[in-house]
Amino acid sequence: MTGPGKDHRPDHQGARNLGDTEIKRLHRHWRQQTSGRLALLLDSVQTPFNVGAIVRLAAAERAEHLYLAGATPTPDHAKSNKTSLGTQRYLPWSTHEASAEALAAARGDGYFLLGLELAEGSLPLHVVGLPADVCIVLGHEDRGLAPATLRHCDAVAFIPQLGRVGSLNVAHAAAIAVYEVRRREWASQA
Repeated sequence: MTGPGKDHRPDHQGARNLGDTEIKRLHRHWRQQTSGRLALLLDSVQTPFNVGAIVRLAAAERAEHLYLAGATPTPDHAKSNKTSLGTQRYLPWSTHEASAEALAAARGDGYFLLGLELAEGSLPLHVVGLPADVCIVLGHEDRGLAPATLRHCDAVAFIPQLGRVGSLNVAHAAAIAVYEVRRREWASQA
């Protein structure tokens, strides 16, 4: 019976966690729904634990490549590896001494460069037009993306925030941006 004041939530009393085979089947379904290429570029993201979290995210969401620029620790750094739980083995990555070199490599690989930054002229992430192949560009934990890096991006977006905190941890921002890129592709197929 439904009506005012009645609880309309689904009944999850008999819910259970999926088994290994069911999880593989679920993930296979979503892989089949995904054709766009995704990459990430880390420009002097200096905390190995953030790098490790981003590596694990990138591996989980089938990123094609991780471009590391400047002072970014590599995924095989001990502290990065501790956070990524060894998932770097599923993710191709390359190191570049300068951000311009990494940006050129990503562009040369056919990616649209989407800078994620609270910057003048940036747009809310959910309204930025995106093609199928996107490389999300993330910067230093405190300083963000350098002006020169921002100038090389095809678009710059920010994640709208409602609370009193002015910014997000770079790994959390990466997770939101990666999901938004994937979600858009899935929504366009519905």
